Amino acid sequence: MLVLFLGLRAEAGAAEFQTVSRDEVAQSQAISRSLLAAGLPGLTAKREPLGGSLAHYTWKVRVGTGAYDFVTVHRVVRESFPWFPARSTRAVFMVHGDLWGFVPAFLTNTRVSTMPADQSLAAYLASHDVDVWGLDLRWVGVPEAETNFQFMANWRLDTHVKDLGTGLALADTVRRLSGAGGRNDRMFLLGWSRGATIGYAYLDRESQQPRALRRVDGFIPMDMVLRFGPDAAEQRGWACDRYTALLAARNEGRTEGGLLGPAPGTPVRLIGQLADSAPDAPSPLAAPGLAGLPPPTNRQFAVIAAGATAALFAPLQPLTPGYHLAAGIPDTAGLPFQTAYTPESTLFDYLQLAVPYQSLNEVVETEAQLCGLDVPYDDHLKDVTVPVMYVGAAGGVGRYGEYSVRLLGSTDVTMHTVRNRPEAQRALDYGHADLFLARDARARVWTPMLQWMQAH
Repeated sequence: MLVLFLGLRAEAGAAEFQTVSRDEVAQSQAISRSLLAAGLPGLTAKREPLGGSLAHYTWKVRVGTGAYDFVTVHRVVRESFPWFPARSTRAVFMVHGDLWGFVPAFLTNTRVSTMPADQSLAAYLASHDVDVWGLDLRWVGVPEAETNFQFMANWRLDTHVKDLGTGLALADTVRRLSGAGGRNDRMFLLGWSRGATIGYAYLDRESQQPRALRRVDGFIPMDMVLRFGPDAAEQRGWACDRYTALLAARNEGRTEGGLLGPAPGTPVRLIGQLADSAPDAPSPLAAPGLAGLPPPTNRQFAVIAAGATAALFAPLQPLTPGYHLAAGIPDTAGLPFQTAYTPESTLFDYLQLAVPYQSLNEVVETEAQLCGLDVPYDDHLKDVTVPVMYVGAAGGVGRYGEYSVRLLGSTDVTMHTVRNRPEAQRALDYGHADLFLARDARARVWTPMLQWMQAH
């Protein structure tokens, strides 16, 4: 039963495949036929050992006929020995948000040398016998050299919902064929930021399927709001302004971009690169005389960008007041001068992992939903009854995301917002990316999530 969960063509030349018995070949062929029947043919698996008996598997899955109509599905799992995942009864499928794909968001330590080997959410959960899955949305695979983005014209939230369904089908088929499925088996869906928006839309659709065809047993939306509550009229108005601006750009023919404009990942990467390569040089990205002071250094500018991220959306307003990626400690002028919870070296490396492009439609549709307009992605939220754990960052979306959870029909609801300061000081509190990068993220964020999964 070599290649166990794969039933795929493994990398040529892998040492584990030098000797294969007839039984192993027969098992592999049987799994291949099952995947073909599930609509998932022709997949090639790659394996990356992570140490500590963990491994990272990836599949490139074609989901359309265009050059970039593919997603990459990831699996991080404990192995009994190479290519043989250990049995587990808990699994989670993760969907990333803007700018960062699965690995930078959830398996950060494998790409950032300044993080400890076990300092990533995916590796932490896998080391505690949770079978971790996820995917890269289509735009993650678009190369930086691309200049014509008309292929993104029809990429919408619905596109990502369908791709998520494909990823969940692969995970479900593989787990069942490898013996993981059973009465106590649970698959949770985790979405961070816009990934949570996609998760809500997926569950909205899945709630209309017969129970036997549903794949998700629990939902973890991380630091995202779907619709603003009655007490957030101002924030809803901000969303309407963002929607108007982005819709105008789309009507002018743009198909690529995000809240930071065209190629939104490019300036983010540059901020990290300059902070890493020339930390003490004056930043060429800062406006002269920022706040009446000399231009900050590249290091300072990166800390400011992470700790006062709301300013990067100007002239538009951010998602929530004082919204930021990684909290900073302010200087006498009120600007962040050092990070509060995430090591600076880790932050700078993380910024450099941003992918350059994003499809504009999904951003327009998200802002329409936040504005309170009618969209086809939340008509059946009351039919969603799976257990839910909301995880927020008090300086990111924080409490604003709690109202969205109450729109579901779920009665088993846990709210967990990481908070160090009063709401009035949210601009200095735990940030949107601190949930994954902070020194204490394992204790403050991941351990409560693991305990919730184990209890459900």
